[in-house]
Amino acid sequence: MIKKLFAWWDTATLGTSWTLFRKGAKEIGQDAQGNRYFEEGGKPSFPDGRRRRWVTYHGVAEPSRVPADWHGWLHHTFDEPPTTAPLLRQKFEKEHLPNMTGTPLAYHPKGSLYHTGQGGKTGVGRDYEAWSPEDQ
Repeated sequence: MIKKLFAWWDTATLGTSWTLFRKGAKEIGQDAQGNRYFEEGGKPSFPDGRRRRWVTYHGVAEPSRVPADWHGWLHHTFDEPPTTAPLLRQKFEKEHLPNMTGTPLAYHPKGSLYHTGQGGKTGVGRDYEAWSPEDQ
């Protein structure tokens, strides 16, 4: 119970759960990562008749973890959720990956600062010559 009160980065807090309950939100579906998606019940909140939609994250609350099909549904780009009308995928499309920046799985190209801190190596090839103004 205490964790739900303060752990806003890890799952739905008591405040979010209360809002979902108060708005009569019903669970619409769940994605492969365990994120759950809700839509308000009762009278629509928006003046144009649209209903408010939410996502509660399973684990770290990182918006890049929301797949494209659910993102489209959350932002009212698609009327039907992916549970009833899945997004058609092309052969060349890859699976959705969240943003890995700042994690050990982030991309670090050869020669980046990430690799230079190991034993004082700069990661520069042998054909590199440092420029100095005295050489002219």
